[in-house]
Amino acid sequence: MTPLFRLLLIALLSLPAVLASPGRANEREAVVLGLSQNRVAITADFDGSEILVFGAVKRDTPIPADAPPLEVIVTVSGPSAPVTVRRKEKKLGIWVNVDSVLVDSAPSFYAVATSAPFGAVLTDIEDLRHKVSVERAIRSVGAAMNIRGAQDFAEAVVRIRREEGLYSLRPSTVTVDQQTLFRTAIDMPANLTEGAYTTRVLLTRGGEVVSSYETAIDVRKVGLERFLYALSRERPFIYGIMSLVIAVLAGWGASAAFQLLRDR
Repeated sequence: MTPLFRLLLIALLSLPAVLASPGRANEREAVVLGLSQNRVAITADFDGSEILVFGAVKRDTPIPADAPPLEVIVTVSGPSAPVTVRRKEKKLGIWVNVDSVLVDSAPSFYAVATSAPFGAVLTDIEDLRHKVSVERAIRSVGAAMNIRGAQDFAEAVVRIRREEGLYSLRPSTVTVDQQTLFRTAIDMPANLTEGAYTTRVLLTRGGEVVSSYETAIDVRKVGLERFLYALSRERPFIYGIMSLVIAVLAGWGASAAFQLLRDR
C-alpha cells in the first residue's frame, strides 16, 4: 500500500467523525445521577411513594458564554404492555361496544418533570426522536381502515390514566442550580404495577438533547402480598380454594359473633 493511498484511506475513515463532531461537541456534558431509593416495596398499607431524583452535570470544558441555558428533563416510565381500547355507542337505548383498537405499547406509569415549560426545553423534532412526552411514549402502530378516529383510542388511554394519576406532565418542577446541580421529586401512586421503572435524565440546550442518562427503579410486592400474588399466578386452584376457605371462616366467625351478642 503506497503512502498516498494510505493517507487517502485514513482521511476517508475519519470523515464521518469529522462531519459529526459539530453536533456532538455538547457530549462533553454528562449526567451524574442519584436516587433517594432504587427499590419500592409494595405492602398492605402502601399508599404511594416519592422518589427524589438529584444529580449534577460533569463537564470537561467550561460552558461557552453564548450557549443557551441548560434545561433538565426527568422521566419515570413503568413496564409497558399492549392495551385494548373499546369505544361504546348507545344503540336502541343500550350502550354497546362498536369499535376496538389494540394500542401496541403503553407504559403502566409515566411521569415527565421539566425545569421549564415543556415547549421551552424540547423541540418537537427532539421529542419525536427521544419519545419524551406522554403522547409519544405510547406506541400505536395502526388500526383497521374501517375504524374512524383511530388516534382517539390512544388519546383515551392517556386521558384515563391521567385521571387515575398514572400519567402526568410536571413542568417547571426540576430545580437547576448554576447549570450544574438539579433535583426533583416524583410522586408514585398506590396503584403501581410491578416491574422495572425506567428513569431517564436528559440535558437540553436550545431545545436539543445534549446528553442523557438512564437507570431503573425496582417496584415489587413484598411479604404476604408477594406470597398471595405469586400463589394466584402460579397455583390458581390452590389460591381459589384458600380464598373460599377464608370466606367461609370469615362468614362463620361473623355469624358466631352476632349470635354471642344476641344471647347476651
